[in-house]
Amino acid sequence: MHPPIVSFNRTAPDEQLPWRGDKGRQVALLSLVEALAMGLWFSASAVAPQLALEWGMGGAEQAWLTMSVQLGFVAGAAASALLNLADRVATPRLLALSATAGAVFNLAIPVLDRVGIGGEPAVFGLRFATGVALAGVYPPGMKLVATWCRHDRGLGIGILVGALTLGSAGPHLFNAFPSVGTAGMPPWPPILLAASALALAAAVLAATTLRPGPLAAAGPPFDPRFAGRVLAHRPMRLVNLGYLGHMWELYAMWTWVPALLLEAYRRADWSAAGARAAGFSVIAAGAVGCVLAGVWADRIGRVRVTSASLAVSGSCCLLAGPLVDAPGWLTALCLVWGVAVVADSAQFSAALSELADARYVGTALTLQTCVGFLLTLVSLRLIPALLEQVGWGAVFVALAPGPLIGIVSMLRLGRLPEATQMAGGNR
Repeated sequence: MHPPIVSFNRTAPDEQLPWRGDKGRQVALLSLVEALAMGLWFSASAVAPQLALEWGMGGAEQAWLTMSVQLGFVAGAAASALLNLADRVATPRLLALSATAGAVFNLAIPVLDRVGIGGEPAVFGLRFATGVALAGVYPPGMKLVATWCRHDRGLGIGILVGALTLGSAGPHLFNAFPSVGTAGMPPWPPILLAASALALAAAVLAATTLRPGPLAAAGPPFDPRFAGRVLAHRPMRLVNLGYLGHMWELYAMWTWVPALLLEAYRRADWSAAGARAAGFSVIAAGAVGCVLAGVWADRIGRVRVTSASLAVSGSCCLLAGPLVDAPGWLTALCLVWGVAVVADSAQFSAALSELADARYVGTALTLQTCVGFLLTLVSLRLIPALLEQVGWGAVFVALAPGPLIGIVSMLRLGRLPEATQMAGGNR
C-alpha cells in the first residue's frame, strides 16, 4: 500500500492556457531570470585553469569549486524543504532575494582577493553560500512554471531548464575569449563580476515582473513531515530514483567534459580558446534537448523520453574517453552528449509535480533537487580521483551506472497505475 498523497491539481480548470498572452510572457520572463541567475553556479568553475595557475590549485581543489556550490545548494534545499519555503513564501519575492544574495556572495570573491584576504578557504566558503542562495532560485522557478502549465508542463519546465542550462554555460563562453591574462587566458575577476551583475538583473526582473498563474494552489499549512511522505510514496520515490541516476552523470559531465576537451585539443595542438568554446557549446546544446524532450514527453510520455535520453547519454559515457586523441570526433560526440545529458532533467521534475499534492509541489521539487545534488558530490569527487588511476580514456565509464539505474526506475514507474497522472495519461 502506498501512503496517500492527495492531489489538488484536479480542482484547477481543465482547459489548456494559450501560450499567446500572459502564460507565454511569464514563462519567457521566468526563463530569462533563471538564465541570468544560474550563471553564478559555474562562474568560478569556468575560471578554474586561471585560479589553478594563480593559487597553485590541484585537481581536487578545482573540483571543490563546483562541489562547494553543490554542498551549499543541498544545505539550502534541505532547509527549504523542511520549512516548506517554496510553498509558503511568494515565489517572485523568494527568487529576487535569493538571486541578490547569490550575486553578493559571488562578487565577494574578487573583492576579497583584491584586498588580499581571498584564497582557497574564502572562495570555498563563498561558493557554499552561493549554493545556499541558489536553492531559492531553481526549485521555486519550476514550481512557478507549474502554475501556468498543465497538460504541457513538460514543455514549460523544459523551457525553464533549457534557460538554466544556457545560464550555466555562460561563464564558459566568457572564458573562451583570448586576452591578456593568466597564461593567455582572460583574467578571472571580470568573469565573476559579469555573473554577479547578471544575477542582480535577474533579481530585479523577478521582483517586478513575475507572478503565479491560475493553476496555483492555496498556500499550505506548515508540514515538515511532507518531505518524508514524498520519499515513502512509491511512484514519487521511483521518479526520484530516476532523477538520482540522471544527476550521478550530469554535473560530473558538465564539470569535467570541458577539461577533457582542453586535454584533447592540447594533444592535437589545437587552439585552447577553441576548446573552451567547445566546452560552452556542449553545455549550451542541452537547452535544445530540454525543449525537444519537453515537446515529446507531453505527447508520448515521460517514461519513454527519459529512458531514451538516459540510454543515449549513458552510451556517451562509454565512448567519450577513447576519443581523447581525436578532438574532432570527440567534439561531435560531446555535443550529442550535451543534448541528451540534460534533456530528461525537466521531465523528472514535471513527473514529480504531477504526482505530488499540488499544495506542496515546491517542497517536493526542492527535496528532489536536494537529494540529487547531494549525490553529485560523490561523482564530482570521483572523477579526479579516478583520473589519476585510469586516465582520460576510461574515467567517464564510472558515470554509466547512473543512467542505467535511471532507466530501470522509470520503466518500473511506467507499470504503476499512478503513472497515468503524468503527461495527460501518456505515462
